[in-house]
Amino acid sequence: METAVLVGVIALALAFNFTNGFHDAADAIATAVGTRALTPRAALLIGAVMNLVGSFLGEGVARTIGSGIIRAPDGLDGLKVALASLLGAIVWNLVTWWFGLPSSSSHALIGGMVGAALAAGSHVFWSGVVVKVVIPMVLSPLAGGLLGAGVMIAILWIFRRSNVRRMNHGFRRAQRYSAAAVAMGHGLQDAQKTMGIIVLALVTTGHQDDFDIPVWVVFTSAAALSLGTYSGGWRIMRTLGRGIVPLNPPMGFAAEVTTAGVLYVTSFLWHAPVSTTHTITAAIAGVGAIERPAALRWIAAWHIVMAWVLTLPMSAAAGALAYELIRLLP
Repeated sequence: METAVLVGVIALALAFNFTNGFHDAADAIATAVGTRALTPRAALLIGAVMNLVGSFLGEGVARTIGSGIIRAPDGLDGLKVALASLLGAIVWNLVTWWFGLPSSSSHALIGGMVGAALAAGSHVFWSGVVVKVVIPMVLSPLAGGLLGAGVMIAILWIFRRSNVRRMNHGFRRAQRYSAAAVAMGHGLQDAQKTMGIIVLALVTTGHQDDFDIPVWVVFTSAAALSLGTYSGGWRIMRTLGRGIVPLNPPMGFAAEVTTAGVLYVTSFLWHAPVSTTHTITAAIAGVGAIERPAALRWIAAWHIVMAWVLTLPMSAAAGALAYELIRLLP
């Protein structure tokens, strides 16, 4: 029974990573598609490949997810917590995807874990939640918005005497690399979250004594994320590509470079599971506030902010409900 549930948890974790891929595919490529630097299909292919590459670059975030958020009980009870965590995250991912809202898959998973753990009476490392989740959740969008605005100001000053048409052509070419950098950062961040939940399940069932990440876990998590990315996230892509502010190539490049920098710093130096979605959305808003403040769509931005605010409590509620339902099963 326990082995069958463990297999089910691993399969569901990979399904979550697939939904993460198509839900967050827009994070890396919407700006490049919105500025016509890349065709949608080419952008999705680049996103899938670079997500795969990024998945192999570290495991600090995976260790945070596996051992720094909750202490799951041993055996079958621990598997139920992991299963409920994933179900809560998947439900919220699908709800926000349906409405085209770029919410955070990272925070959906963490919210699901906290909700399931509380329902099960398990210990939640609140200090870890605050330091590794809540503080980065606040700081990463602020950094994205402020740095995006700063990069945009620098671009406008450096290229103030340039021919607009030639400048746009150059930045469209540059966006191929900046979009790839964001996609790699997304893989570095988001594949590790699934790795962490799989290792948590392995540890609770005694199949592993520590939170080291086996190679097969890295590979399968990376593959699921890449396949999900290539399947596309067209609803959210429209929101990020044009829904916040109409983008030109310099704006898209500024937002992407900013987002990539924030992702790499938080992954390698902080080991914090930050949201690619939050960061790039804030970067787009920061860039737009400098270049096209009158065109900034504040209502769309408000809807996105509300999705951010609701993600942790709603996914926690979904995780708790999922645990209560799972507990009723024989």
